[in-house]
Amino acid sequence: MSYERGWPLSELGMEAFNASRPFSFKSHPDVIFVNTGDVLMGKFLHCKVSVGADLPGQAKKSLKQNDILITEIRPGNSRYAFVDFPAEKYVVSTKFMVIETFGRLTPRFLYHVLTSQSALGEFQRIAESRSGTFPQITFDSIDRFPVPVPPVDAQEKLAHFFDRLDERISLLRETNATLEAIAQALFKSWFVDFDPVYAKLDGRMPEGMDEATAALFPDTFDESEMGVQPKGWQVTTLGTICKESGGTIQTGPFGSQLHASDYLDIGVPVVMPQDLAGRRVRVEKIARIGDDDVRRLSRHWLRTGDIVFSRRGDVGRHALVGVRESGWLCGTGCLLVRPGQSWPSATYLSLALDRADAKEWLLRHAVGATMPNLNTGILGAVSIMRPDDFVLQAFDDIVRKLDERISHGHANIRTLVELRDTLLPHLISGRLRLPDTAEALQEAA
Repeated sequence: MSYERGWPLSELGMEAFNASRPFSFKSHPDVIFVNTGDVLMGKFLHCKVSVGADLPGQAKKSLKQNDILITEIRPGNSRYAFVDFPAEKYVVSTKFMVIETFGRLTPRFLYHVLTSQSALGEFQRIAESRSGTFPQITFDSIDRFPVPVPPVDAQEKLAHFFDRLDERISLLRETNATLEAIAQALFKSWFVDFDPVYAKLDGRMPEGMDEATAALFPDTFDESEMGVQPKGWQVTTLGTICKESGGTIQTGPFGSQLHASDYLDIGVPVVMPQDLAGRRVRVEKIARIGDDDVRRLSRHWLRTGDIVFSRRGDVGRHALVGVRESGWLCGTGCLLVRPGQSWPSATYLSLALDRADAKEWLLRHAVGATMPNLNTGILGAVSIMRPDDFVLQAFDDIVRKLDERISHGHANIRTLVELRDTLLPHLISGRLRLPDTAEALQEAA
């Protein structure tokens, strides 16, 4: 790959503006309202229609195709999107910047410039330097942000290149979501709705199941504190399961706090509460530490099958550690659940703890006047239904393969995200040109 002289530089305020077009509720009484939490990493998260008269006061701005949305509040949280569709019925919060170009920069190229990690990091730094209740920016506070101005044909090629890379990342995320939905559906069928037990009770063969697996399930129910349960199954606690299987529940490196200055671009990844989402470790912005901190936190190495919980705030949030995250570290603000080697299925525990009733129980029993806090005792006391070990093993034989595919998908996402974030500043600045990069990317793929 060759590095060349960069493109001419301009400033954001010279190439684009913050469009404040008022929305006409008279023309569109039924609308789709988009607040700052309704977009994430380029995508709109809903298209629910609302009655305009019922919306909050900040629902004021209109959209049109090719607008760029970036939240003013905590811009580093990836709450941004590109409007690639007709949006006459969309009204957005005044907490968004609605950025429109003057014409020299194509909208999609400018979108990639403004949503790069370097740009969002700078916007977050500016937001945190300003006084206020929340870290917040305005367009005026970033209008001097430098933006390159390549020839239009180069802008279009670069935007297409990064669009394809983003599509690949989105496809991997969608595949992972589908695999997760399959695991959730199987768990619900076997351990919540008890479909195989009800089928046998009715004298039917359980659907989608061979005779050997069906024979593992009972054909009658008992009463328990959690309601009806299959005969022979027990209600126990997470702490009991960990203790009896030779595992543990432990606090993360409390007293060995990590600070922003400890994090490096290259080093051992550390899983923090903000990295936990949807039973998985979000890998896009994982923090890394150097050798000195690794030695200090060495007793907090993660293993495949560990479950990492957030200790504060959203105390039900957790992630199952996959094969790709094994060898990372459990960071500050987390609790580590480690089932013992004799426990048949860590995925079962993770899915059981992901149920709404388990999360509600943890929130209800968490301590703290201003923010919910978990400790090992509270987490260990949450109720878990314990099926027969042979049933658990049969379940794990199925979902373990799904987990491995999901973990592999996350690793691919991490690789592509790191590649995109590394290449983007060099490409959009013109110091690195696209033909060489495309060839190298093809070799990597």
